[in-house]
Amino acid sequence: MPLSIDSTIKLASGHSIPQLGYGVYQARSKECENGVKEAIKAGYRHIDSAQAYHNEDVVGRAVLQTDIPRSSIFLTTKYMPSHTVHPSSSVYDILKNSLKKIDRTGSDQPYIDLMLIHAPFGGQEGRKNNWEALVKAQKEGWIRDIGVSNFGVNHLQSLPSPKPSINQIELHPFCQQREIVKYCEENGIAVQAYSPLIRADPKRYENPELVGLAKKYEKEVAQVLIRWSLQKGYIPLPKSVTPSRIKSNADVYDFELTEEDMKALDGLDEGAKGACTWNPVDQP
Repeated sequence: MPLSIDSTIKLASGHSIPQLGYGVYQARSKECENGVKEAIKAGYRHIDSAQAYHNEDVVGRAVLQTDIPRSSIFLTTKYMPSHTVHPSSSVYDILKNSLKKIDRTGSDQPYIDLMLIHAPFGGQEGRKNNWEALVKAQKEGWIRDIGVSNFGVNHLQSLPSPKPSINQIELHPFCQQREIVKYCEENGIAVQAYSPLIRADPKRYENPELVGLAKKYEKEVAQVLIRWSLQKGYIPLPKSVTPSRIKSNADVYDFELTEEDMKALDGLDEGAKGACTWNPVDQP
């Protein structure tokens, strides 16, 4: 079936997640609120927030101000662990705070579609405690899917069951995290791509391969990057607070990269050197 803005990825839990997401990394209050509303207006049905972004409540408020029901919007947030080990009961209480902020419908049964552990901090004991808190919340039903972010293969292998639905990692042609992606794909863990636009790095956007493909398809470099991610089967999370950019980042369904062009982009991989963010996948 051809990709469309309505395309979804089925998770191991059986739930589906919209394949194209809208990221709100560190977006300030008003720009975040307006950005979420613009994204939903443009057809996005998946919003990615985090405790560390300090805008969960803004996302929840913005969703309420649209004509789209909460049940049609997939809301993700992330628990930010520390390097100190905390008991799972303390982590659980912090998760509850996110629930109050991001689902502001006033429903008797508020919920979060997806909660991730934002980073593999805390060592093996800390990761275990954090995961147990997420598992408990999922069993109680107010978090529907649970996953991780920035987890390397060794982190994933040492997690108690159940396996995460998702691993969200930095992912774009210059940083393809092949070992992690391979492990996830082999183990039924969906892969989310943060920073799929390489933070609009001007130097990267001048890459001859990207420039040539943008010209060939009469698209912007950002659109080529998002299309690459979609065709790889990833869940890209482009971020912008500019209405025209939010709209153009979703205008990626009227062209398809050829197999040859996909291979050309695959050839840009620089491994860890190509990362444009913190990318803490090698934490002990």
